[in-house]
Amino acid sequence: KEKVIIIYTVEKIVEKVLYSNSTNFVEIKYLNRVKKELKNVKYNIYEPFIGATKIILYNKMPNIKIYEIVSSNDLRHQDILGTLYSLNISDEMFGDVVIWNNRYFIIILSSIDNYIKSNLTSIKNSKVDLIEKDPYYLKDYKQEYEECIIIVPSIRVDVIVSKIINSSRSNALEKIKNGDIYLNYELLTKPTYMLKENDIFSIRKYCKYKFLGEINKTKKGSLVIKYLKYV
Repeated sequence: KEKVIIIYTVEKIVEKVLYSNSTNFVEIKYLNRVKKELKNVKYNIYEPFIGATKIILYNKMPNIKIYEIVSSNDLRHQDILGTLYSLNISDEMFGDVVIWNNRYFIIILSSIDNYIKSNLTSIKNSKVDLIEKDPYYLKDYKQEYEECIIIVPSIRVDVIVSKIINSSRSNALEKIKNGDIYLNYELLTKPTYMLKENDIFSIRKYCKYKFLGEINKTKKGSLVIKYLKYV
């Protein structure tokens, strides 16, 4: 089912490049497939910052809005993302959620500008204000990470996912089955995959992570591993 969705999504992206001025936001995981389909076609790529996970392919640059979210309380990436989903905004209408020097930013298509300004008024029961920024305001942003260390019995991807989301292995397996986990920007289908140094994986509605590897062992033989959580 997920493979069918990927093929359908790639076809939609290609059609927009060929017959429209621009796509909506495209997840980077689709880019290699799209490039293969468009190998003889000229187009541009809007990348808000180096390493962005959502981009736009265009012939004519679409109108983009970047807003800083101002809150009196600290916010988490998942709080902001969860609020956007709760407003029934589809993935293709907004780009990466960015936390930079304890400031919060969202990137949206201008077509949902009025809706965002009218409805994004609070996050996690905290009142927020939106301040518009230049469309290239985040060009100098560099991805920030939170360094994490956990103890696991194995570096199998399903084991590590279950530990990260603080849930059961069966729940992690269900997420893999449902197509909620991507590894190195490709759909993860093999729960027994052993993570390798610098593998990047993402868990839908949680976050994106970079596996750094084993750093130690406990006396009982468990593995102490380190990973980076994108913030």
